[in-house]
Amino acid sequence: MSQSPIIIAVPKGRILEEALPLLARVGIEPEPAFADESSRALRFTTNQPGIELIRVRAFDVATFVAHGAAQLGIVGSDVLAEFAYSELYAPVDLGIGHCRLSVAEPAEMAATDDPRGWSHVRIATKYPHVTKAHFAGRGVQAECVKLNGAMELAPLLGLAPRIVDLVSSGRTLKENGLVEVEVIAEVTSRLVVNRAAFKTRADVVPLVDAFRRAVA
Repeated sequence: MSQSPIIIAVPKGRILEEALPLLARVGIEPEPAFADESSRALRFTTNQPGIELIRVRAFDVATFVAHGAAQLGIVGSDVLAEFAYSELYAPVDLGIGHCRLSVAEPAEMAATDDPRGWSHVRIATKYPHVTKAHFAGRGVQAECVKLNGAMELAPLLGLAPRIVDLVSSGRTLKENGLVEVEVIAEVTSRLVVNRAAFKTRADVVPLVDAFRRAVA
């Protein structure tokens, strides 16, 4: 009986653009349909008969791999910190997807605000676990409003005066009148592996080693 293919979960969006050259260095090239932006397909074959790719939301990569639906994945360290799945092993920092997880607030508020004086904050974010843990470490109580996107609207519409979100160039913050006031963590993308697959599938370890060599 032939073994099922290794499935690698990759995120949609900006990280995927950086991940494709990395996959090529590992020797993995997706089928032509993968590059078709009009395609609604989510599962793709590759030039390697025993390897397939699935394209999912960044936050879902960790879930697919943790539950064994995919054996490997590419995901930001921000997602790993938020979910903290014990089933995941993250052996390789891929050195792509560089950004930071930051606290931001309206520029006029920041002009007179001092984060060192905070005792309670209300924050809109899709990272409530990381946010609460960060502020708890400083003795600050964080009340989090969970959003999945359009974070910059929260201060503008009175939902929450501050946000915690990923920042790369800072352009989106600036265009919405917000400024960074504190960096919680620097973020890069990692190769994640399902722990059970790593222990039981002989074809997984060589693939992990190939990724490690590709970023060396």
